[in-house]
Amino acid sequence: MSKKNAIYRLTIKGFKSIKNLDGLELDNLNVLLGANGAGKSSFVSYFRMLGEMMEQRLKKWTTQQGSADRIVSFGVKETQKIESFVKFGLNGYQFELEPTVEGGFVFSNERLFFDGPQFGAEWVPLGSGHQEAKLKEAFDSKKFQAPYKNDVVAYCYESISSWKVFHFHDTSDMASVKRFGPAHINDYLRPDASNLAAYLYRLTTETPDVYEQIRKTIQLAIPFFDDFVLKPRRLDTEEELINLQWRQNDSDYVFWPSQLSDGSIRFMCLVTALLQPDPPSTIIIDEPELGLHPYAITLLGSLLRSASTRMQVIVSTQSVPLVNEFSINDLIIVEREKGATVFKRLDEDEFETWLDDYSVGELWEKNILGGRPRK
Repeated sequence: MSKKNAIYRLTIKGFKSIKNLDGLELDNLNVLLGANGAGKSSFVSYFRMLGEMMEQRLKKWTTQQGSADRIVSFGVKETQKIESFVKFGLNGYQFELEPTVEGGFVFSNERLFFDGPQFGAEWVPLGSGHQEAKLKEAFDSKKFQAPYKNDVVAYCYESISSWKVFHFHDTSDMASVKRFGPAHINDYLRPDASNLAAYLYRLTTETPDVYEQIRKTIQLAIPFFDDFVLKPRRLDTEEELINLQWRQNDSDYVFWPSQLSDGSIRFMCLVTALLQPDPPSTIIIDEPELGLHPYAITLLGSLLRSASTRMQVIVSTQSVPLVNEFSINDLIIVEREKGATVFKRLDEDEFETWLDDYSVGELWEKNILGGRPRK
């Protein structure tokens, strides 16, 4: 049985603009909908922090953010700690982070939760006073000798570390997705798709049916696209490099990735992420519609809905065409109240009369659903 579980309920307090999010329930498909500055990016950033914590890189991530003062809600004078509890399957992970005078964080609490039929609800403490999360250390060392506690550690670490934030906004000439990279870095698709060519090359040999599905889906939005040309180049050091070359219909000429539009590359990245054969248990994507043609956005909506049957999908957007591809029950409205971010789920039954005349996107545009700028 898989030890990678999706998120069931989430509590975040004191993190960036999220001052008090208490027990938000997440479904298979979750669409964060709100105006610029509402706090959607704070929600996504929380999962980036969690991912860094799992690999014991919280200190580095905090430094990159500026300091703990820029991460806690409204600064350290108003917020003394970040608190969070995330529930998944029968397990949960709770932590509290307190800012230090040096600008970093220290764990004042880190513990695991298990609520099983055999042992009942129980907490497994990981300690306090440390600067990096101990969950990975516990997973690597198998320090808990009781079998069920080993299982709790494994389920918690493998679940949380499998939640992936994807971000395909960088399509500049220096973006890694356009450059040559090692052909052997292909075990999974990187969050910025920097190894897209290597990953696709692996799919051509290991799961050719999935590769063909990716190719045909790309063709729906980019009709002139025929196929990728994925040929590793061997160096004198025996290392193989590969890049994202391609060709168009009715031509043998091989194009370079720089000869694709930014929107085309982003769509290729999105299709690959959403059709990958061994997906994360949860995938988080921030504003995937950026730079896409309206028809590609419609296709993206279908891909997101389909992907949510194989993995949990969390996506943030402010695109009316994309919102039209979902039901009201899929939406989480994100707004600011008294300066802090709040999250609200809606009941589609309450908008039944409106839906007779308007699409979901139109209701959002008219601010019937909320999540629009307020004067």
